Amino acid sequence: MTSEPIKFLLVDDTPENLVALEALLRRDGLKLLVARTGSEALELLLVHDVALALLDVQMPVMDGFELAELMRGAERTKHVPIIFLTAGSRDPQRVFKGYESGAVDFLLKPIAPLILKSKADVFFDLACQRRELSAALRLNEMFVGVLGHDLRNPLGALMAGAEVLRLQIADEGQLRTLSRMKSASHRMKEMIEQLLDLTRARLADGIGFSSARKALDIGELVQRAVEELRATNPDREIVIEADGDCTTWGDLDRLLQLFSNLVGNALHHGTPQTLISVRIAGDEREIVIRIHNGGVIPPELLPAIFEPFRGRTNSASRSGGLGLGLFISQQIARAHDGDLGVDSSSASGTVFTVHLSRRRE
Repeated sequence: MTSEPIKFLLVDDTPENLVALEALLRRDGLKLLVARTGSEALELLLVHDVALALLDVQMPVMDGFELAELMRGAERTKHVPIIFLTAGSRDPQRVFKGYESGAVDFLLKPIAPLILKSKADVFFDLACQRRELSAALRLNEMFVGVLGHDLRNPLGALMAGAEVLRLQIADEGQLRTLSRMKSASHRMKEMIEQLLDLTRARLADGIGFSSARKALDIGELVQRAVEELRATNPDREIVIEADGDCTTWGDLDRLLQLFSNLVGNALHHGTPQTLISVRIAGDEREIVIRIHNGGVIPPELLPAIFEPFRGRTNSASRSGGLGLGLFISQQIARAHDGDLGVDSSSASGTVFTVHLSRRRE
């Protein structure tokens, strides 16, 4: 298979300049998109991902600075590198305006061909390296997904064998050893499922659903998740408050996983012996769930708290997890047309807030 070529955008209202630029920059693996107006350039940017934009400054209707500002204001194009080309004088204020509009360089006409070609080659090579890294990451994630899937069968056989042995063994010491083996197997199973969820989220543009969506009550789901966690944390106080209509349509298993992750996170990382509160409020548009604990997330971790493997504290690494719980929780919320956010301070503690869109069917 031949990969899609790297794309550069050339914008100039003079056809002769576009011909010269095309002749200078043409090379294997590069596709040059040309536009004579800012409007034509914006239409091309809606369809194509470009690695570099070469913009003439002096154009009628929409000049290069205005086009650059529009590019910077759009999510799709705000990171596209821009080189301005201008036949005007080297006015410091004009140059400053170019950099302020988002340029990485500002070249005066007549342009030295070798200088422009060298600069363009740098962005071509960077785009190639970025594409190679992306392909390697995708291959690695596919490998993790296949490995995780294949590990479930032998692990299932080990867990089934441990259960058979439990029914046949009477010695207390051996039963304790068997209990530790079963606990470790369950923890390994959870890690494998997290890796599979990570692969689904990365390769399938979302974590997806594990079962058919159905009508459910969020208050009842939260209650169920809390009761399961209370069994292993009998000394912790968890209070649930629900207000309004909390019914919606969704994936029961995934949402239960979401609430178990968040309440479990509050139990493991919140301040011990302090109250954990879960407040649920439903209105016509959405259902909001807030999980509060007395702990504090270090400020340096907050920007990356939902990124896989990056939002881990030292206590998280000791808990036996992979640092994927919050990432997976956010993906589950987004799969239900919602989102997950967090606020944390020493004054008010930590609050994870889930927004779920209301669905009638």
